[in-house]
Amino acid sequence: MTGDERIRSAFDNKNWHEIKVTDSWQIFKIMAEFVDGFEKLARIGPCVSIFGSARTSPEHDYYQMAVEIARRLTEHGYGVISGGGPGIMEAANKGAHEAGGKSVGLNIELPFEQYHNKYIDRDKLLEFDYFFVRKVMFMKYSQGFIVLPGGFGTLDEAFEAITLIQTGKIARFPIVFVGTDYWKDLFDWAEKTMLNKEKNISPEDLKLYRLVDTAEEATAHIFKFYEKYMLKPNF
Repeated sequence: MTGDERIRSAFDNKNWHEIKVTDSWQIFKIMAEFVDGFEKLARIGPCVSIFGSARTSPEHDYYQMAVEIARRLTEHGYGVISGGGPGIMEAANKGAHEAGGKSVGLNIELPFEQYHNKYIDRDKLLEFDYFFVRKVMFMKYSQGFIVLPGGFGTLDEAFEAITLIQTGKIARFPIVFVGTDYWKDLFDWAEKTMLNKEKNISPEDLKLYRLVDTAEEATAHIFKFYEKYMLKPNF
């Protein structure tokens, strides 16, 4: 179905048969994705999700940084969860795989760009049709989030985590944005416009995340966060 056809179909009146065959049965597909995700991820243990662009090449500094971040996390006992595709996602799984750690991929089926990478553990690859189910898995089974430069999908995932923490729907897990040059203007706008001008957020909300520039800084923030709770990733 083309884009125009999808738009037109949204305005069509559906009869009972169409609703019964498509919309109602779609619920079972959604349920199946939730059940499969819950069953597999609940057994994996403490993990950190790494977000970033699918378009980042292996030669890019951010790709290499993602490999290093995943390696450091793995050496401290954490599993690594990525979106399962190429780019930064591949780099995250590669770092975990090469360090002998748990390498999880939550792949989304798309008509372009997305295919699961070869560094995901065979028993830790999940395939999703629905973005919202996939995001639940990221949020439910991560003990921290590291965000490298990316596009709209990366922003969607990162701000989902920030919003859930801001509203108390999940615990205050650490969120780290890597690449000050890339993210600075965005968060300067958040402070200047969202906070100071429009009062749409609170000053405390700016403390829900941290900006860093190195793999060492990114992982150190995760490790330090859990030290105050006397927790280690072998629980």
